[in-house]
Amino acid sequence: MKHPDDDNELFNRLEAEIAADSTSDVVDLNKARSARAESADLNADRSADSQPTESADPGAGESDDSAPTLVDRRAPTRSGPGVIDRIRDSKRLDVLPAWVKSGAEFKDAMKWLAGHVGHTIAFHAVRVPFLYVPKLIWRSPRGLINALARVGRWSVDAEGEPLRQAEARRENSELYLKLSRQRDRRVRLRMLVTLLGALVTGGTALFLVYGAEPGTQFIAAAVAMLGLGWLGAPADAPLGTRAVIKTEVQKLTSDIVVKAMASIGIGQIASAVAKGGDGIKFVSPITREGPGWRADIDLPLGVTVADVADRRARLASGLRRPLGCVWPDADPNEHEGRLILWVGDRDLSKTGIVKWQLASARRHDVFKRVPFGLDPRGRAQSVPLIQHNVLIGSQPGQGKTASVRVLACGAALDPSVELWLHENKGTGDLDSLACVSHRFVSGIDDDSIKYAADSLKLLREEVMRRAAAIKKLPRDLCPDKRITREIANKRSLKLWPLLAVFDECQNLFAHAKYGKQAGEDAEFIIKLGRALGVILVLATQRPDKDSLPTGISGNVSIRFCLRVAGQVENDMILGTSAYKNGVRATAFRPEIDAGNGYLGGAAPLPVVVRTAYLDDNATHAIAQRAHALRKAENTLSGFALGEDDETTAGPSYDLLADVAAVVPVSEERVWNERIAARLAELRPEVYGGWKGENVTSALKPHGIKTTGIAGTTDDGARTTRRGIVREDLMKAIAERDENRGAA
Repeated sequence: MKHPDDDNELFNRLEAEIAADSTSDVVDLNKARSARAESADLNADRSADSQPTESADPGAGESDDSAPTLVDRRAPTRSGPGVIDRIRDSKRLDVLPAWVKSGAEFKDAMKWLAGHVGHTIAFHAVRVPFLYVPKLIWRSPRGLINALARVGRWSVDAEGEPLRQAEARRENSELYLKLSRQRDRRVRLRMLVTLLGALVTGGTALFLVYGAEPGTQFIAAAVAMLGLGWLGAPADAPLGTRAVIKTEVQKLTSDIVVKAMASIGIGQIASAVAKGGDGIKFVSPITREGPGWRADIDLPLGVTVADVADRRARLASGLRRPLGCVWPDADPNEHEGRLILWVGDRDLSKTGIVKWQLASARRHDVFKRVPFGLDPRGRAQSVPLIQHNVLIGSQPGQGKTASVRVLACGAALDPSVELWLHENKGTGDLDSLACVSHRFVSGIDDDSIKYAADSLKLLREEVMRRAAAIKKLPRDLCPDKRITREIANKRSLKLWPLLAVFDECQNLFAHAKYGKQAGEDAEFIIKLGRALGVILVLATQRPDKDSLPTGISGNVSIRFCLRVAGQVENDMILGTSAYKNGVRATAFRPEIDAGNGYLGGAAPLPVVVRTAYLDDNATHAIAQRAHALRKAENTLSGFALGEDDETTAGPSYDLLADVAAVVPVSEERVWNERIAARLAELRPEVYGGWKGENVTSALKPHGIKTTGIAGTTDDGARTTRRGIVREDLMKAIAERDENRGAA
């Protein structure tokens, strides 16, 4: 039997559910109650039919009418993480702004503040004797009249006259009489004060005229004159002008952002704004960041930052700001719907020339990042070179070679770096750095292209040599099997960083004779040379599959793309799907945005960077400092020393002559391990670290075979080891010299 309160409970629960769902249809509650009762009776019948007729437990068949089972009752669920968990997972805001914690940004801010204050002081100081003082003297008679007029009006209570006249016109005699009596009391007191003031002023004037020192008289006259001049200034003609005229920029507010976001053509945003819901959520207040405003926004469900970046021009229109002021970015530490909208005070292209941070530096460590430029928020951006390769692309005249020059200068300031520069345009953009280059060429002719192709061939051999050398290094010196500063400083290992620049590389890779092999060599170097200290910097103005092989563009880790024409070129430089993801260098304007580009690989997400600019004079000054530094540390080589290094990838030496020098005539047969030890003593910078197998592989191309040679060890034990016969060595030297003479 059902309890009478059951229906009431069901009725109340149903009513609550209907009230909670505002979109539900109107329901007849009586019909709903009847249907719910029939459903409960039917379930009870089914439950009774399914139970056995007899039970071992006598109480099992008894029904509990006081506690009916509701099939639609919701199971209890956890409400979510606890308070401690929510606090632990919350994001803590920085105690100090980012520019305060950054030494470079703080220094720049203080430098700007000092310059601003200094300019203001200098601006007004120059105008004080020639403009401000004459103005005050000219206005002093008018100031005297104004002062007397103000004192007179105050004495007779002239400011209350309009009120008394108004009450007289209203014929409010009682209030008018009260105001008149108040005026009489004021005038009596004020006239007394005015008279006393006049007597004091007159006495002071007589004292200054007849009893004061000339210096005191001059000071008093000057103060009086300047004070009266200040009182005589017209309201619409202030004494001084502004030293700095601020550009009035509209403050970014949430209403402006919401309206602009609703106008960019994304349906989810427009519908969320129209309904007045939480489609756009500001996760923190809109604040100033650098020279602009920053808004952190959670976009509606299903909308990504790439969708907004794809409509950047519409967003700029909605904000009524120039395109170069509006920069929507993603937050790498949050979900894909977290938008960081930064709106600058002025167009990025109008920030002027960006000064390079190392322009006045004496040296730089290439194992640290090389300063590259500034992002739209004014934050310094840098590029890591060690364990990376760099690809730069753009249309002609957009700042590609200037970007290459910045990276090359950064490497030049490290005396341990070996520079190979190839400028296959022939305009001499990198000529200033020739004095610190191991290999250098500038030209577009076939000989210059061949020289660049030979460099890639030599680099491939150098990569193979370095791989074998690193393999033999002890684990405590090279635990990760990659070049470190400690390894680079050991000159005997010949494992210093090597930076090879190929500007206008499309002229090399698209060459009919040398292009195919050059592309294969470059791909090999990019894939294997990264950990071995060999760095390629490639720059092109025609990024396509013919002039930039896909094996190269697909394996480069650092990418910088200035203005390009279309999606294909954009993705060739920045990577597949970059255009689809909203990273579009096609949005940069020709010439106006020269020097602006997307930098990928140097940060978690691609970022817009305005590169620092070094003209030829600045580059020459840096090159001279780098040359002096390298000369002092004895690291100049190759082209910088006037050597014509066409066939070797390191300092030139004659292997056969060196072996002959360490194997005397009296020693007809000698072990290779002893030759290696003697060579290391002769030229440690060349043969340091060599072992017997290195001698074997080095002599093999010259036709000198190794054989088993019996001998005595340093301990006096007789044994047989691999070695050479001196007669074979001298025969190889004679044949080589004969061939050279014939040539």
